[in-house]
This record gives sequence, structure tokens and C-alpha cells, in this order.
Amino acid sequence: MLNIPPPDGSRDPRIDDPTNVWLVHPAGRLLLPVAIRAGLPANAVSIAGFAVGAAGAWCYGHWREPGMPALGLALTISWLIADGLDGMIARATGTASVIGRTLDGICDHGVFALIYVALAWSLGTPQAWLLAIAAAAFHAVQATLYEGERIRFHRRIRREAAPDRTDSGANPLVRLYDAVAGSLDRLAAPFDRLLARAGAAAGLARLYGEAATPPLRLMIPLSNNMRVVLIFLACAAGDPRLFWLFELGPLSAVAAAGILWHRQVEARLVREHRALV
Repeated sequence: MLNIPPPDGSRDPRIDDPTNVWLVHPAGRLLLPVAIRAGLPANAVSIAGFAVGAAGAWCYGHWREPGMPALGLALTISWLIADGLDGMIARATGTASVIGRTLDGICDHGVFALIYVALAWSLGTPQAWLLAIAAAAFHAVQATLYEGERIRFHRRIRREAAPDRTDSGANPLVRLYDAVAGSLDRLAAPFDRLLARAGAAAGLARLYGEAATPPLRLMIPLSNNMRVVLIFLACAAGDPRLFWLFELGPLSAVAAAGILWHRQVEARLVREHRALV
């Protein structure tokens, strides 16, 4: 009988999506020993997950048919489980790499791109295609910036150094992904420099974790999980365009508000530290 391994500590539950905490990651941890015994590489799981997500996109393309939105939801949740499992495998086997991280990101964006295409095809109007393209562009930027903020949070509470983004290599997709994810590095740099030289770094990291949790929690609707649920709800309501409009409006506002709040937290902690020295 398999035992579910404990969380590996790569995600702080304070800022994690509740569906990750209660469903997606427990399912991934249940499958992890099986995947390791079978010798499945993380990149292969990423690609297999993409195939499952693509099947979910096909279902959403037929959202008018009874049961198809629910089947699409089930398949995309399965993709989310695979999306979490590949990272667990990479960390458990010590095979994490820049290419694997980028492949994971490309598969994430690729599944949503297929869903958008399927929904636009199902609607069949030029307006739907334009709306889908605009929403996809906003989604790509929102999701990449959100992931950058999450990585920054976890790195800081573990007191790890800021990454050197000059090591992205020659792959243009890797360079593009890192350029977007790291586009806020300069604004966030003052706090990173303070954390690197502060004598009481552990205390500062703890204060940062407490203060930065609210803005990171505000951005949870930008997670893949929430988008999957929103797509299902829009299709079940009979109008997939509702999701795209939500993507362009409310989710953009959430991204902007969360990022601005996060920078304000950093600036306040820097000011308070300077006032003490």
C-alpha cells in the first residue's frame, strides 16, 4: 500500500490556491511514488498532461452538448494534477532544469491556448476570435507575472539569492519567459539587496512573509485552477465569452492591484529598516 508523501515545502500554503491544497497536490503526491517507480521523467509527465488538457479543450469546443463542460472540467483538473506532479518528480529526483521549467510553462499556456481556440471555433464569429486573442495575450502576461511574484515570495522566505537571469541560455523561448517573469526584478531589487545584507535576515524574511501574504493571496484568482473553474462556469452558463471578458477586466485589475500592493510591502519594509539603522 502506497503512502502519500508529505508536502516537499516548495509551496507555502499561506498563498496557495485552496484547490491545490485540498485536491490537486494531494492527488499528485499520491501518484508520485508510482511515477518514480515507473521511471517517468518529469518532462514526459508535462507532455502527457498537455495531451490530457488538449482533450479537455476539445470537450469545451463542444460545450453546447450535454455533459461536455463537465467532462472538460474533469480533464482539465487531471491536467492540473499532472502539471503539479511533473514538478514533484523533478524535485524528488533532482532533475529540475531551466528547460523543464520552461516546458512546463509552455504546456500551461498551450492548454489554455487550445481551449481559447476551441471556444472561438465553437462560436464561429470574427468578434469571438478577436476577443479570444486579446484574452489570451492578457492571460499570458498575467500568468507569467503572477508566477514570478510567487517564485519571488518563496525564494525570499527561504532566504535564497535572487536568480541570475543572464543564464537563460540561447533558447529564445526560455529568454522570453524569463524576460516577462523577471520584468519586475528592478522594482523589487531594493528589498532583495536589503535581505541579502541584513544582519537579522531570518527575522526580516519572517516579517516579509507575514506582510506579503495578503497581496499574494489577492492574486490567487490568477492561478490556472481558478481559470479552469471560470471557463467551466462560463460554458455551463451558455456563453464562453463571459470568461474572456472576466480575463480582460477583473483579472487584469487583480494582477495590477496585487503586484502594486506587493511592491508597497517591500518599500515599507525597506523604509522601516533604514529608520532603525
